[in-house]
Amino acid sequence: MSLAAFLARFRALHDKDRAGSLSPEEREEYRRGRDELARALLAVQRLSLKPGETARQSLRVARALQVDLEWPKGQVRAVTLDLSVGGFATLMAKAPSQSDEVGCVFRLPGGDPLKAKARVVGIAVQPTSVRVAYGFQGLPDEERDRLERLVFDTVLDQIAR
Repeated sequence: MSLAAFLARFRALHDKDRAGSLSPEEREEYRRGRDELARALLAVQRLSLKPGETARQSLRVARALQVDLEWPKGQVRAVTLDLSVGGFATLMAKAPSQSDEVGCVFRLPGGDPLKAKARVVGIAVQPTSVRVAYGFQGLPDEERDRLERLVFDTVLDQIAR
């Protein structure tokens, strides 16, 4: 099967998954296709690693989403730079404590907010802000599925038809 044919079939299955109308056979085909596409895109992402950097375990996409971060000492509204089923990153004015668990409420397009817990896993100080990376903690399967669907929505939006 050519790449164009694979992507056309995958896009059709993805649309049916979003509509909740996959048959059991199509669901299996969709999951295999999603895994294959994610593996291929992760391999491409690994090619850009610099010496000493760690390879990602899950497909990450650039996607701006509003997220309310609920810290023990207050709430902050931010926008994601990127996200995956493993975590996300934001820019913040100052670095948070790495020891605190943070509640997260994401505003997803066309759906109910996604609620999750996360921990700070990386801080990179930049000239005017701080890039903060978060790893999800105990993300429920239903929320993981919603997030994975959004990741693949983003991938398919970035791939020309």
